[in-house]
Amino acid sequence: MLAIVGLITIVAVLALIMSKKMSTMAALITVPVIACLVIGKGGQLGKFMSSGISSVAATGAMFIFAVLFFTIMGDVGAFERIVNKIIKIMGADPVKVCIGTFIITILTHLDGSGATTFLITVPAMLPIYQKMKMDNRILATIVALAAGTMNMVPWGGPTIRAATALEVPLMELYAPMVIPQICGLLAGLAICVMFGLKEKKRLGVTLQAVNIEIQALSPEEAVLRRPQYFWFNLLLIIVTVAALVSGILPPAGCFMIALVLALLVNYPSIKMQSERVDAHAKSALMMASVLFAAGIFTGIMKGSGLLKAMAQGLVVIIPNSLAPHFAGLVGVLSMPLSLLFDPDSFYFAVLPVLSQAAEGVGLQAVDMARAAICGQMTLGFPLSPLTPATFLLVGLAGIDLGEHQKHTFIWAWIVSLVILFVAALMGRIPL
Repeated sequence: MLAIVGLITIVAVLALIMSKKMSTMAALITVPVIACLVIGKGGQLGKFMSSGISSVAATGAMFIFAVLFFTIMGDVGAFERIVNKIIKIMGADPVKVCIGTFIITILTHLDGSGATTFLITVPAMLPIYQKMKMDNRILATIVALAAGTMNMVPWGGPTIRAATALEVPLMELYAPMVIPQICGLLAGLAICVMFGLKEKKRLGVTLQAVNIEIQALSPEEAVLRRPQYFWFNLLLIIVTVAALVSGILPPAGCFMIALVLALLVNYPSIKMQSERVDAHAKSALMMASVLFAAGIFTGIMKGSGLLKAMAQGLVVIIPNSLAPHFAGLVGVLSMPLSLLFDPDSFYFAVLPVLSQAAEGVGLQAVDMARAAICGQMTLGFPLSPLTPATFLLVGLAGIDLGEHQKHTFIWAWIVSLVILFVAALMGRIPL
């Protein structure tokens, strides 16, 4: 019963969001609340919601101050000179822009943190996409593909969870997957080229107008620009990102301090400081509200036992006759399963039971672990409503979750399958 309610809840949320019958925030709150009441746990609803909000509170605070900081950096013109320089190097060529986005994301995701990757990459590349009139969905998809494939690294959450849950040595799990991961990156790069060619054809002669001519600023924009502080602002961005990556301060603290310094130096007047914060507070709070709604959704799904019941139900319904093919089955479904299970539920509840059944027919635990990291919360994490970083990505890119999922899902699954089949051809994963 609980497993069925859990499945209906997730499918309903995804359907409402993707069909635009309900806003993302409303769907993430309303549907799980109803589910909680249906299973008779309404008395604990407040506890579940509080737990979920607490789990995303730090990310939510970081999000608000990060959005304020980056938008004010845009006001002062910190990105303009950089954007114009990058466009001069790449020219009005969407193919080069897409490839550049992919490579930058790979580099920024070396630390394995989705939130950090999105905060660094999207604000840096979005002005270029806007100036060239490229589709923001393509930016989000490229970043998702690169970050998702890179999330297989040994210090990434999914690989660590898989190794821990199945008690296999971390490098024994990961080392044989390096070449399949590289092939996944090459597949992602090929998709980027395809996107670039598609945009080049769509924009056509429009690209000629992007001829790196610096457009005249409107009077309102000119008043806000601070060209005399360009190097200060650039250094502030670099130091903030460095502090974020190094972990010297909590992420929210990094952006709080950076925001204050940016306002004090660029806009000493209290009136202008208030105006700048007011100008961007609405969008920051709107995006953060979706993040907290996602926390409520996850809190209810976990606390009520719906996710656990789904995990147990999945194990029960899979026929034992499929046990010899469990590794291949897990590998094929690993990416889509990211939309149904959070990483802890899958790696600590579903995977160990499947692995135990598979061992009875000669499969090893490490086979199951490698199959899982082909997509479960690797390529799947930037699309899943169960990960706060997803909402960070779509919020910064200025698109909604439904648009992002429809545009990205099939490409993420293709890259996941490329990784799986290369691993199978190399004998790393038995199909």
